[in-house]
Amino acid sequence: MLFCQLGHAKSLREICGGLAASEGKLRHLGLPAAPARSTLAYANEHRPWQLCRTVFDQLLAKCQTLAASQPGTRKKRKFRFKNPLLSLDASVIDLCATMFDWAKFCRTKGAVKLHLLLDHDGYLPSYAVITEGKKHEVRVARQMRFTPGTILVFDRGYTDYQWFVSLIQQGVYFVTRLKENAAYGVVEDFVVPHRRGVRRDQVIFFYQLAQAGIDAYFRRIEFYDEEHDRVLVFLTSHRELAAATIAAVYKERWQIELFFRALKQSLRVKTFVGTSAQALKTQLWTALIAILLVKYLQLKSAFGWSLSNLVALLRQQLFVYRDLWAWIDNPFQPPPIPAALPEQLALQLA
Repeated sequence: MLFCQLGHAKSLREICGGLAASEGKLRHLGLPAAPARSTLAYANEHRPWQLCRTVFDQLLAKCQTLAASQPGTRKKRKFRFKNPLLSLDASVIDLCATMFDWAKFCRTKGAVKLHLLLDHDGYLPSYAVITEGKKHEVRVARQMRFTPGTILVFDRGYTDYQWFVSLIQQGVYFVTRLKENAAYGVVEDFVVPHRRGVRRDQVIFFYQLAQAGIDAYFRRIEFYDEEHDRVLVFLTSHRELAAATIAAVYKERWQIELFFRALKQSLRVKTFVGTSAQALKTQLWTALIAILLVKYLQLKSAFGWSLSNLVALLRQQLFVYRDLWAWIDNPFQPPPIPAALPEQLALQLA
């Protein structure tokens, strides 16, 4: 299944055929032969997808250790605060309603939803959940637990005042956008510093929470975006960060959108080699494993790789005998010429 992701194979036949064409090199990986299509189909349907999730968790621990041990990681951070910064989002993966009849979404199509938590320290996917397409993002978010002091960034799709209060009680800060129809009252107006973009900084409460007897206060920030000529209204529970920093933190949420884009464009997560729920989840978790492998190479490399470019060039080098660590540092340098070249046989034309 990793060959399916990195090799961009579209079917079980293409996976088995591609591996069989490289059978001589498979023996160096400890495989005596390429698997048969029936064998791969049976394993794809019956092998528990939880096994892939376990491999994902183990590989994630190695990537997090590598990201924390690199000397330049802290210098590359965009913010001065030391709090962990996480982005939370979900992406719908459309499916054919007739072939994936178990994934009900609407009348004409099916779908599953991939919920992802992105750690900005290395931009690693630190948590993932696959649910049916109808399940709302907030229902998954309520089940998550975060380390106290974490700054969590999400969009307006996660608006749930009760969940906001729960995050505050856990000691977790959050940054999001405020809905236009939100009913709130202003408690205090802060003096706005003479900085470009910041228009208003307030302490507010929500009438819905007040009527329920919940005493909770939040911070409302108005920020003018000159690039797109619009006013953005942010909601946060953090009282100490500057208003401009809150706006920059929410802008950093775009990294999870870029991650979803790279995942869908570079790997096989929109077309599937199996139609059962077991096969689909196995392929999605294998895609997350593949993206972690690529992120590991990206962290180890001294070359300025983009994620999509590394996946594209790695696809061309899957069964090429080269020093991987030398290649990722200098991908366009040809391999060294061996000291002794084999003798060329004479071609008898007559």
